[in-house]
Amino acid sequence: MGYTPLNELKSFIEVGRNSHFPIQNLPYGVFRPAGGATPRVGVALGDFVVDLSVLDEAGLFPASVAGRDLFAGGSLNAFLAAGRPVWRATRQALLALLRHDEPGLRDNEGLRQAAIVPASRVEMLLPAQVGDYTDFYSSREHASNVGAMLRGAANALQPNWLHLPVGYHGRASSLVVSGTDIRRPWGQVCPDESQPPRLAPSRLMDFELEVGFLVGPGNRLGEPISVADAAEHIFGFVLVNDWSARDIQKWEYVPLGPFLSKSFATSISPWVVTLDALEPFRCPGPVQDPEPLPYLRSPGEWAFDVHLEVWLQTAAMEAAERIVASNLKYLYWNVAQQLAHHTVNGCNLRPGDLLASGTISGPARDSRGCLLELTWRGEEPLTLSSGQRRTFLEDGDRVVMTGWAQGDGFRVGFGEVSGRLLAAASREDAELGS
Repeated sequence: MGYTPLNELKSFIEVGRNSHFPIQNLPYGVFRPAGGATPRVGVALGDFVVDLSVLDEAGLFPASVAGRDLFAGGSLNAFLAAGRPVWRATRQALLALLRHDEPGLRDNEGLRQAAIVPASRVEMLLPAQVGDYTDFYSSREHASNVGAMLRGAANALQPNWLHLPVGYHGRASSLVVSGTDIRRPWGQVCPDESQPPRLAPSRLMDFELEVGFLVGPGNRLGEPISVADAAEHIFGFVLVNDWSARDIQKWEYVPLGPFLSKSFATSISPWVVTLDALEPFRCPGPVQDPEPLPYLRSPGEWAFDVHLEVWLQTAAMEAAERIVASNLKYLYWNVAQQLAHHTVNGCNLRPGDLLASGTISGPARDSRGCLLELTWRGEEPLTLSSGQRRTFLEDGDRVVMTGWAQGDGFRVGFGEVSGRLLAAASREDAELGS
């Protein structure tokens, strides 16, 4: 079978033109079928989930993939560890099996019904067991805006920012899948620094629009990963909402950075869009001046043209309203540079580790990827079509993030990551941990 242009690829499952999950995408996730069956690995195709464990049991994968128990578990970790040749062999097998003109699966009714499940009948889970989570600060627009608020426009960027991807170690245990409600956190706040701090629920709750990637094969302790080898270690991408408590952060972050203000929850989308699926959407990234040190130089195009949106729905609104439109291509420090910098000291990454971009902001006001920027620290409230105003999130607010790369007649999308903010626990519960 000869080469088929991407825009001519069609699956035997009908997929709408604006669906995030056409055959050109085939993102991976972990799902539990209705009835409490054991979790397994699948790919999204239109409004359906293709159960890869069923296809594997039927002997439909090549020898390099088959019989390795990569799809029957409750996480992608074994598949991530298998490496790029296995990822590509699996993708090529799926592209062949799911084509509209391939009868093998299409015309086998029993196998088709066992392997292809309506998405409405499954529960999506975290796609991987994330052992470690790192959050970067890779958007120049975001760093400049926040720095200008704190230090003035002339000193917005710290001296190191244009020389390395700044990051901090996040909390993997509080990663949650899309749809999980988030409780407003307690922490120390000090709104008036002439007074002592106090324990209180955060009043300045925020979202952060981010994209993260899952690490495939890791590296041995002491052996860095180069930019040239980054593609062998980057499996795919997820949407990330790194919820932030700005008032807790302001008091605690000196000198070591965020702690309780970030560790209470980070939401990620359930579907992992592979690096191979995003290959057609590579584009030039921002010009880096000064030129980075040699280990951070990344020839070629490591930016991706992925449109990103944030929608907000208050408790009083019947539908969500778009408040942010940004793009992944705005990142100053790209994913290959993030990976190379993370490991240049010999730090060992492992399959399933998550590296997130930090807030992705662009040059326009509505491309600012968090409320801190959108409302300029609360000084310029956001007015919604309902007439309600927001400086920061209020209880009952639901945040939805989505994103896609637009092809010729198809989209390679991420679905969404969503979460609703709940009221804080009672003081007694917060202080006693009950």
